[in-house]
Order: sequence, then C-alpha cells, then structure tokens
Amino acid sequence: MLLAARLGIDVPTRGTAPRIEDVVLPAPRIAPPAALAALCADDPLTRASHTYGKSFRDVVRGLARDFANPPDVVARPATEADVVAILDWCDGAGLAAIPYGGGSSVVGGVEAPPAGAFPGVVSIDLGALDRVVEIDPVSRAARIEAGVFGPALEDRLRPHGLTLRHFPQSFEFSSLGGWIATRSGGHYATLITHIDELVESLRVVTPTGIVATRRLPASGAGPSPERLFSGSEGVLGIITEAWMRLQARPTFRTSAAVAFADFAAGAAAVRALAQSGLHPANCRLLDPGEALTAGAGTGTEAVLVVGFESADHELDAPMARALECCRDHGGRVPEGAGRTRRDEEGARDGAAGAWRQAFLEMPYVRDAFVARGMISETFETAITWDRFADFHAGVTEAVTGALQRVCGAGIVTCRFTHAYPDGVAPYYTVLAPSRPDRQLADWAEIKQAAAETLLALGGTITHHHAVGRDHRPWYDRERSEGFARALGAAKRALDPRGVLNPGVLID
Repeated sequence: MLLAARLGIDVPTRGTAPRIEDVVLPAPRIAPPAALAALCADDPLTRASHTYGKSFRDVVRGLARDFANPPDVVARPATEADVVAILDWCDGAGLAAIPYGGGSSVVGGVEAPPAGAFPGVVSIDLGALDRVVEIDPVSRAARIEAGVFGPALEDRLRPHGLTLRHFPQSFEFSSLGGWIATRSGGHYATLITHIDELVESLRVVTPTGIVATRRLPASGAGPSPERLFSGSEGVLGIITEAWMRLQARPTFRTSAAVAFADFAAGAAAVRALAQSGLHPANCRLLDPGEALTAGAGTGTEAVLVVGFESADHELDAPMARALECCRDHGGRVPEGAGRTRRDEEGARDGAAGAWRQAFLEMPYVRDAFVARGMISETFETAITWDRFADFHAGVTEAVTGALQRVCGAGIVTCRFTHAYPDGVAPYYTVLAPSRPDRQLADWAEIKQAAAETLLALGGTITHHHAVGRDHRPWYDRERSEGFARALGAAKRALDPRGVLNPGVLID
C-alpha cells in the first residue's frame, strides 16, 4: 500500500508461486555413466531448482513457470575426487559443466547456455563439500571446503572464538566457493571488504588437472595465482577448498545513525571517514528515499549508519572522532550516540538496527514486488570521489528518465555499500510499475539505460554482483583488449574444450 501510494498506482494483484506439478521440463538429453549415477539426479524438482539463480529475470521466469532450459543432470560430488570424475565426464563428452554453490547469483551466473549449444548440461552442486577440514589458531586461518554455506561456516568457527567476518546479503544461502568465484563483497564497508582479501590459498579442479596454490601470508613471486581464480565465475575451474584468513570474534561494538540535510553532505562525511584511517566496520549512507524504505528515516533527510567493532578494545575514541567528522559536514548526531557495548547488546537498536533488518529482508521484499508484476531491481557500481557528484547526478537522471519513458513512473534511490579512500560504491534501487507480460522487456530497457550510463560516466558495470550473463555485453567493453586476450589464453590452457560455465565472462 505504501509503495503504491509513493508511485501513484493501484495495488497490483499478487501472482502465485509455481508448484513443481505446474512446471513442464524437457526430457533429459543425457544420462551419467554408471560409475557416477549415484552422485547424479535428473528428477523434475532437482533440475528445476538448479535452472535459475535469484536475479530479477530468474524470479520473473520462475513465476511464469518458464523452465524451458534446465540442466539435464544435477551432479552432487561428495569429495574432490568426485569433482574430478564428474568434470572428466563432462569434458570427454563435450557437456557444459556449471559450478553451483548456493544458486544465489543475481546476474545469470548459474544459468545453462542457450539450448542446442551443447549436447547436454550438467549442474555441479558442491553443497556436500561443506567441511571445515582444519583450523590453525596460531596463524588464525582455516582450511575449508568450498560448498559450506555462511551460517554453517560461522557455527563451526564460533567454538574457536574465530570468524571469517564475511557477510554478503546472500550470506544465509551462498557458499564459500561461490563468494570466491564471484569476488563477493561482504557487509563491512571499509578495510577488508572483498572475499579475495581473505584467501590464503586455493585448490581448483580444471579439465587439465588440479591447480593448488601455496599457503602463504604474502608472496612477490609473479602474478598471484589465487587472484586468477578469484572472480573467475567458474570459467577456469571448480574451487573445491581454500585456506582462509580468520579474525577473532568481535566483543566490542558501537553504532550510530547520523542525519544529514541532503545526500551530498552525507557523501562528504563518508569521504572524510574513508580517508581518516579510522576504518569503521559500517559506513552506509542512505539517501532520503532509501532511508524511508528501510525504516531508518522520515524520507526528508539522508542517514549515515556508522559503526565500529573489535575483539580487543573499547571503541569510544574512534567513534567520537567519526561523529566529529560527521558534525563537521553538517550531520545531526543523536544524543548519547557512540557508547561502546559488549557482545550483541544494542546491535539491533534504533535506526542502525532498522537498517540492518531491512538489509536482510530486502531480497524477500524484492520477490514480493516482482510477484505483483512490478520492476524491483538493483544495480551497483564504483567511482572515484572526484567524479562522484557528476556521476550520481547523471545516473539518477538517466534512470529516472528511463522509468518515466518505459513505465510512466518509478523511484530511484541510492545507498553507499562500501567506502574507500579513493572512491565509493553506490548501490541503486529501482522500483516501478509494470505488468506481468511486460516485466522482462521493461527491465531490459531500464537495464540498458542504466548500464550504458555507468560505462559512459566512467564507473564499473559491477562492484560486487559479478558479471554472469546479464553484465556480459558491458563487461566486454569495460575490460581492455589485452586483458581479454590474456583471459582467453588462460581459458584455453585450463579448459581447452570450453565446457566450464560457457558464456559467462568470456566465450
């Protein structure tokens, strides 16, 4: 009702979720060899559940009961040796092999290539490779299998007083291997923000053999082999395990929500904080519309959620300096803000707590909007500070214009997800009316307008959502030709028949 009022439309009728009995799938074109049959399944529910990720397009097609291009077989290896055997089968038979972690991709990263491109498609679900094999408390690191989901991983580290401290929005339903393969960005806004900063070493199964990197704190011995596979999105190999850097679990926390008259003033405060060396764990700026949607503001002011945490010391001093930075830029600091608290005390209080809860619930809210035939989509990027003001104005104008042209109305809001000394990662949310028969076409036109503007104004096509299939046309233009040749050479060396996640990142 509130959204309908903001958009000036009637409340759309909600669609119904499909049942597996409603879904018609093409028959599997292939069958696994007898030696692998026990690891494979081709029943309708298993195949349908591995057809899509969680992107806007995926949800729309799922609600429309469109599962026309599922994998033929879903393989569930239990060991690295199983992964080798399954990939050998795919490589020898020329079958597309799609690594599958939690299926939380929002860019088409686990989708099968177009029908007919391969004689068959195998989705390789790594969910059974979910052990924490070894913990090194002295070096604060752990050897972890790639299929473990976020909550299970933290549960196994908690008794040791350790944490990976990587919490993407998909944390509940995504895996360590998926985070590494997509260079996932976590919840924390400064300092250690991306998963590749936590990787010590990797084991990767490729069609030409296993690549195992050395476990070291750092090395200057040539280009980093771990970085080759971080962000490779399954096109070079299947990550089976990693040694990951851990941290002591925080026991001291403090947070505050600071109001600013406008988004520009808040952005200036975020830049000051990012360049201060304070390294707040949370530094999320919400524009007025975003703050209203999240329940963290009234819709008339921007809100900056800033917080610190530590396993070692009280946080009153860094928070006091951070709030001083905010005041210097016109921020209104709540009375009594900034007191250090122990453990989880107060972690869910006030505007900061409201934003935290909204952050976790956003994917579910998005799906509810989509089920009502609306456009509910996000896109994120990164830009240096010197270009941000013009960039933000240009993106907002272009996307607002596209919403008016395509949908007749719409809302564009923005928040900062990560802040760096040299730039920021703006994250835009789009809400607009549509119709079930127009959703994909409307989305494509709005996506085109947004993506073209991002590149034209010097931003990146994605800061942390990966490339997948949805961003491929713009990624191909963003990367340099020399790097494209180098990536292609690595692909040919490791996957000469091109069976691994074909169409993602590179042909």
